[in-house]
Amino acid sequence: MTDDCKKPANEETSSSSRRNFLKAAGGSAVAASVAAIAVPSLATDEESSPQANKKQYGMLIDTRKCIGCHSCSVACKAEFDVPLGATRSWVEYTEKGSYPNISRHFLPRLCNHCSTAPCVDVCPTEATYKREQDGIVVVDDGLCIGCKYCIQACPYDARFLNPLTGVVDKCDFCIHRVSKGLEPSCVNSCVGGARIFGDISDPDSEISRVMATNPVTVLRPGKGTEPNVYYIGADHSDEHENDRGWYDVRVTTHRRQKERR
Repeated sequence: MTDDCKKPANEETSSSSRRNFLKAAGGSAVAASVAAIAVPSLATDEESSPQANKKQYGMLIDTRKCIGCHSCSVACKAEFDVPLGATRSWVEYTEKGSYPNISRHFLPRLCNHCSTAPCVDVCPTEATYKREQDGIVVVDDGLCIGCKYCIQACPYDARFLNPLTGVVDKCDFCIHRVSKGLEPSCVNSCVGGARIFGDISDPDSEISRVMATNPVTVLRPGKGTEPNVYYIGADHSDEHENDRGWYDVRVTTHRRQKERR
C-alpha cells in the first residue's frame, strides 16, 4: 500500500473516537428509553391501586367528658346556617331512676355515616352516596328531588328537608373543613374534648388508638348499618324501658321531634 492510500494516524484516531462515542451514546439512549418506560409504569400501578389512599373517617364520642353544653349543636348551626327547628347535630338528655336516686346522661347525636347506609340504597336519583375515598355519606344538592325516602330510611333520624333549599340536609362531617386538614366544627368547639375525629382504618390514628383501649358501642346495632360514629360510656336507655316498672326513663331530645327515633 502506498503512502497516498494510507489514512493519517490522527484521522484513524478521530474515527475510532467517534465510533466509541456513538456506541456509548446509543447505550445511554437505550437505557434512558427503558427507564422512561419502566418508571411511569410502576408509578401508574401504585396510583391505580384501589386501596392506595382509601380512608374511612369516623367519630368517637366519650360521653364521660360530655357536659351537655350544646356547644357542638350551636357550632354546627352557625357553620351551616341551619334553619330554626332543624338540626344536623344535637344532644339528648337521658334521666333515669326514681327520686331521690336520679342520674342524668348526655348523648350527642349526628349522622352515623354508615358503611351499609340504607339512605344510599333508597335514593332514586343517587343524590345520596358514600364517598369512596373517605367513607363520608353526602347529599348532592343538584340531584336531590326532596322525595324524603332517605329520611324515612335513616334509623337515626339524622336527616331533614331543608325548608330554605327544598333538598335533604344532614351532617357531612364538615367535609369543607376536613378537606383542608381541619377538624369538624363540632369537634373543634367541644369544651370537654369529648369528640375525636379521624381515619378509623389507620391503626396509628388517635381515634383508632383510643378505640383500641376502650370499650365502645354504637347506636341501634341491630339495624345492621355498621355505623362509623362510636361512643364510650354511652347510656342507651330508652323510654320503652318504663314498662319494666322498677325505674323510670325520660329522654329529652331538644328537637322539634320530641320522641327519640
